[in-house]
Amino acid sequence: MSETVRGVVARAKGAPVEIVDIVIPDPGPHDVVVRVQACGVCHTDLHYREGGINDEFPFLLGHEAAGVVETVGAQVTHVAAGDFVVLNWRATCGQCRACKRGRPWYCFDSGNASKPMTLADGTELSPALGIGAFADKTLVHERQCTKVDPDADPAVAGLLGCGVMAGIGAAMNTGNVSRGDSVAVIGCGGVGDAAIAGARLAGARTIIAVDRDPAKLEWAREFGATHTVDASTEDVVERVKELTDEVGADVVIEAVGRPETWKQAFYARDLAGTVVLVGVPTPDMTLDMPLIDLFSHGGALKSSWYGDCLPERDFPMLIELYRQGRLPLEKFVTERIGLDDVEAAFHAMHAGKVLRSVVVL
Repeated sequence: MSETVRGVVARAKGAPVEIVDIVIPDPGPHDVVVRVQACGVCHTDLHYREGGINDEFPFLLGHEAAGVVETVGAQVTHVAAGDFVVLNWRATCGQCRACKRGRPWYCFDSGNASKPMTLADGTELSPALGIGAFADKTLVHERQCTKVDPDADPAVAGLLGCGVMAGIGAAMNTGNVSRGDSVAVIGCGGVGDAAIAGARLAGARTIIAVDRDPAKLEWAREFGATHTVDASTEDVVERVKELTDEVGADVVIEAVGRPETWKQAFYARDLAGTVVLVGVPTPDMTLDMPLIDLFSHGGALKSSWYGDCLPERDFPMLIELYRQGRLPLEKFVTERIGLDDVEAAFHAMHAGKVLRSVVVL
C-alpha cells in the first residue's frame, strides 16, 4: 500500500523550501522503497530550487543519500529488504550503445522509479536527479541502490552519491592521475577537495589547490594539497607554472564551472596535459578563445560527469578505503542537521561556510 511521509519540496523558482506530506506509491516491479538515514545538501539541490536545471516544479529535493531498503518490487533481484545502500543517479542499463561499447559511465538509459511520488493532493513530484531523498523514505529503481558496508556512517557514505564521487572520479577516472603527476585543482569546495583527495590516492607528487577563500585553502591542505594559490592575490597560471618547473600541471581540474576559471585551467596545464571540467556551468555561459591556442596545445580537454564512475565498482571500494583510514570522507561533513534546516543549509553553502551539511533522519 502507498504511505505518507515527510519531504522537502521546492514549489516555485527561488521560493523557500517547505516540509510537506508526500505519498510514496507501492513499488513497481523493479522499484524499491528506501528508508533514508542521511542525505547531503548538494549545490545541485540549490540549482533545482533556483530553476537552474529545469522548470518541472514542484521538486522533491535531495539526492546524496544512504539508507536501508525497506520494500522491493516483485521482480527486484539487485537488492533485498534490509540492505544498506548508497543511492546513485547513474543506474547503468547494460543495453544502450554506451554500455555495449564498454563505456557504461556514459549510460544513456539510467533507471528511475516507474511510478511518481506525489503531494497529498495527487500533484506529481519531480525528484532531484531521479532520487528525491530529503524525505523519510523515497522510491527509486533497484539499480539506483548500491550496497556498501553496513558499518559505515550513513552521513558519510551518502556523500558518495554525488559531490564526493564527482570530485574523486574527476581525478582518478576522468583525469587518469598517475603516480608522480602534478595536479592543480581550481575551486576548493566539496567537489574540489574530493578531487584533491582523489589525486592523493592516485599518488600525485604535487597537488596545487587554487581558491579565493583562505579557509577553503586550509581545508584543501587537510585533504592532501601540497601547495595553495590564493587566486585573489596571485596570478593563477603563473603560480601553477612556478610550482611545476615552469611547464604547467599534468592534470588541471576545474571545479568551479565558469569560463574564466576554465581558461585558467587550460593555460595552467602542461602542453600535453589534461583539463578536466567537473564544475557545472549555467546554460548562459560561453567561452571565447583563439582557436589557434586550442590547436597548439596537445593533451586532452575532458568533461567529467559524476566522476565517470561506476557505482557498483567505485562506491564499495571507496567505503573500504574510508574504513581503512585511507580516505578521510568524514572531513566532508561540516554539520549534521534536520529536515527543517535545509533552507538554512542552502544559505550556509552559498556563503562558503560548509563543505557539506548533512540531513540526518
